[in-house]
Amino acid sequence: MIRAFILALLMPLAVQADTMRMAVTTSFNNSGLADVLLPAIEADTGLQVQLLVVGTGQALRLGAAGDVDAVLVHSRTAEEAFVAEGSGTHRREIMYNDFVVVGPVDDPAGASDAATAADALTRISETAAPFVSRGDDSGTHKAELRLWDSAGIAPEGDWYRPVGAGMGAALNTAAGMGAYVLSDRASWLNFGNKDGMAIAFQGDPVLFNQYAYLPVNPAKHDHVKAEAAARLEDWLVSPKAQALIDGYRIAGEQLFTFNAQR
Repeated sequence: MIRAFILALLMPLAVQADTMRMAVTTSFNNSGLADVLLPAIEADTGLQVQLLVVGTGQALRLGAAGDVDAVLVHSRTAEEAFVAEGSGTHRREIMYNDFVVVGPVDDPAGASDAATAADALTRISETAAPFVSRGDDSGTHKAELRLWDSAGIAPEGDWYRPVGAGMGAALNTAAGMGAYVLSDRASWLNFGNKDGMAIAFQGDPVLFNQYAYLPVNPAKHDHVKAEAAARLEDWLVSPKAQALIDGYRIAGEQLFTFNAQR
């Protein structure tokens, strides 16, 4: 009886020791891949990974503050700055997909006839076709701003609508307005409100979208669960992770491609 009582008291501590917090992007969460990976991670490693779903900028700020043990995001320049400032121990590439320009099926800006992503955005700007921007400092928002810059356009005016929201909300807003929006392919494929919307432009190499894993630096925050973060990283670059990531499909389309170096 006493032994059972002691074990009962210790059990929450054991669970807590095997729980870690990871900040991830809304696009990763919206893709549905987390629902596939998390049960496998727990079964294989004993880790319960609690996700904080935010934009890339906020995810990195949570890491810098030591509020999570690791981050999984998609904005290389911001990630490299995170490591350079000592907030992360290193950056490990895990998988990639690509961005697509989604818009109304009648494509009023003629984006589908564009030769490049910059050309597609130029056509949208010149026709003042409504464009929904995440406007939330996410990896997708950062990528969108780089694309506007490469096109030599400072987007402004009534046609440009920043919403300050995640990928799902931005897609819903674009669908409701009949507007264009930049989305990662995975979120678009998993989006349920496609009526009247379609991919207007895709395929430019500049739309490549890399996801990377960054453990938070325990030298900066000694409460960070570095061992758990390392255990998760080992799993994320394993053959099991590769099979699940490469095998995840919606309507027959692969959403992510594993590219971790073991």
